Amino acid sequence: MNLYLLMVTLLAIVIVILGVAWWKWHAFISLTVASLFLAIMAGLSMDKIVGAYETGVGNVLGHLVGILALGTILGKMMSDSGAGTQVANFFIRVFGEKRLPWAMLLSGFIIGIPVFFDVGIVMLLPLVISIHKSTKQNILLIGLPVIAGLSIVHGLVPPHPGAMTAIGIYKADIGKVLIYSLIIAIPAAIIAGPLFAKWVHKRVVPENEPELLSASTEPEKLPGASISFFIILLPVLLMVLSVVAPYLSLPVGVMKFLVFIGNSVIALLISCFAAFYFLGIRQGMNKNYISKLSHECLLPVGSIILIIGAGGGFKQILIASGVGTSIAQMAENISLSPIVLAFMVAGLIRVATGSATVALTTAAGIVSPIVEHMSGVNLELLVIATGAGSLMLSHVNDAGFWMVKEYLGLTVKETFKTWTVLETLLSFIAFGTVLIVDMFV
Repeated sequence: MNLYLLMVTLLAIVIVILGVAWWKWHAFISLTVASLFLAIMAGLSMDKIVGAYETGVGNVLGHLVGILALGTILGKMMSDSGAGTQVANFFIRVFGEKRLPWAMLLSGFIIGIPVFFDVGIVMLLPLVISIHKSTKQNILLIGLPVIAGLSIVHGLVPPHPGAMTAIGIYKADIGKVLIYSLIIAIPAAIIAGPLFAKWVHKRVVPENEPELLSASTEPEKLPGASISFFIILLPVLLMVLSVVAPYLSLPVGVMKFLVFIGNSVIALLISCFAAFYFLGIRQGMNKNYISKLSHECLLPVGSIILIIGAGGGFKQILIASGVGTSIAQMAENISLSPIVLAFMVAGLIRVATGSATVALTTAAGIVSPIVEHMSGVNLELLVIATGAGSLMLSHVNDAGFWMVKEYLGLTVKETFKTWTVLETLLSFIAFGTVLIVDMFV
């Protein structure tokens, strides 16, 4: 039965790829058809199929819709006011064109610590597009290092939810996990970011230009560099405040207020209004023009929301049909070192369900009873090995796959060659580093 479910899952993934690349279906239709095929072939009862699909769509979009919409508006304001160009020019001036990939890796790594991966993508990829327009370099050379920085931090470093859940399940020390994860994340991000980008940008030249923020004309009067940086960093600052607030001796009301304004949707909403004023009205834009910009940039987001929602539906069908459980059972029967087992289980569940967080938490739940009665297992490295496994082989059932594809203007084939390879490099390099560190601690 386990093998049958794996085969059906592989066929469903093939349907998604053929649907988009060969039959030229919209990705939303491909994912929906593949979800129905998988549910029926896996024996999910007819009355549960639609419910599972809708639950998956709701789970992923409930969190993402506001972030995508507000982040896109903020990106459009940055782009059309010239603020994105100002920030891009600052990076080009300070680092020089040759060192830009390293600057972008640093941006992704630092901004990725307080924010979720998808928020970081929505905030930073408009900047990547601005730099791409200014330098005329292949967008992969600038974009992939940002994505590598964001992704590795999301997968390994607390306070991200997957890592925090695994720390709780394994009863690991959060301070040690934080130190080890930063040490292990840096080499992985460097190899999968600037070094891989330098290699792949000569071999993959995107056929299309990014559509989300295209067709914007440069204004005559640019905002100052300081206000441009303030607007792009404002949501990050608000989110950092909300993370730090519970640890400060503040009145309860003040702490709750800081946590509220640090929620990703609220932080982006506040930042949009700051952008409307500082980058719009103060730059001579009238209210009608700002409204027109907001409407224009939200049209392409509709397509992304549909695709990401369908990806969430596909993921939920995978979970409901028991694919994740089957993989977990198969992995449990293999007697391996706990660190290797945690990495493998997390990796297989990630491939099956498309969610790094689901993979991390499920794998930790499976491996923790095995290590409970074992001595000499480094629990902190076990958390990181599980996190590393949860990053591998991102493909069509992962919302991140479609976000990167749409924002960078890639085809499905180009996204596999770049994003999927990048995620797998991060995964295996982090795991290799965990094994090396485990020999010395």
